[in-house]
Amino acid sequence: MLADKLTPFINRYNELSNLLSSPDITSDIKKMTALSKEQSSLADIVEKAQEYKALIQDLADTKEMLADPEMMEMAKEELKAIEPQLDRLEEEIKLLLLPKDPNDDRNIIVELRAGAGGDEAAIFVGDLFNAYTRYAELKDWKIELISTSPSDAGGYKEVVALIKGDQVYSRLKYEGGTHRVQRVPATESQGRVHTSAITVAVMAEVDDVEIQINENDLKIDVMRSSGCGGQSVNTTDSAVRITHLPTGIVVTNQDQKSQHKNREKAMKVLKARLYDLEMQEAMEKDSAARSAQVGTGDRSGRIRTYNYPQNRISDHRIGLTLYRLAEIMQGGLLDEIIEPLIADHQAKIVEAAGL
Repeated sequence: MLADKLTPFINRYNELSNLLSSPDITSDIKKMTALSKEQSSLADIVEKAQEYKALIQDLADTKEMLADPEMMEMAKEELKAIEPQLDRLEEEIKLLLLPKDPNDDRNIIVELRAGAGGDEAAIFVGDLFNAYTRYAELKDWKIELISTSPSDAGGYKEVVALIKGDQVYSRLKYEGGTHRVQRVPATESQGRVHTSAITVAVMAEVDDVEIQINENDLKIDVMRSSGCGGQSVNTTDSAVRITHLPTGIVVTNQDQKSQHKNREKAMKVLKARLYDLEMQEAMEKDSAARSAQVGTGDRSGRIRTYNYPQNRISDHRIGLTLYRLAEIMQGGLLDEIIEPLIADHQAKIVEAAGL
């Protein structure tokens, strides 16, 4: 019974309240902070649990009234009101009972790279990054460019950026994969539709404590930065290339004039990639976690198609098609795709958990 599953949460919340008022705890700032954080994480489910238990009691009391002929009609009317409330609460509680993705509260590092399609792919990297920028503005998130590699024809061969804000990873984690674009290039005189592709990688930002890197595992090269067309960006050897020897991961950064800043940003990306690699390996070992993913497990999989002639955007993971491509891209209205992805993801976890 759902009510039985809620009792441990209420008990733990009350236990934490008692602990937080204890003199032994109030004198230990570190422990008090940890307990306060745990209690805060339980607040929503405890509030719903108490509301649910009260409604269950109301339901039982109302059903007893059915035995009284004088109260029967009133009881029937009250039951009509209580039962839909119970159904709604049960669905809300099921979502709150779902295991939390430990990365959902994190900032992200997002990497967009042009794939098949040459110049058109590079232009779409710029278009999609602009859509992410507008989406971030709507969410009041901040974007910090880490590195860019402009294309001669416009757009970018690659964009790497840090996106900071509330629940960034929880929403943009669904963007990882291959994005295919179909449209008529500006240089196409025959009006033929070309198909291009770009890849997006979304990685959680991590700190030094979570990913520790042995300096002996790094090969660090410095070189002169070069811009689009081979033009010199600056005249100092400020560009940095870091190779992580055990994994072969290579990160290059040259956007800053300071070698120190380029190294710092390259290390930030390296740590995110190493953490992402650990996550992927863990997911491979956990078949349940892998089956609950919404396409995020296979980074090479085609997840979405953007068809400009038809003003159509299709997410292939959940069979979603919207004829609002221009509005979504230009207005940053990505929630029209992300919300259904989240709902599908939650439904799979609810089913897997047997709730």
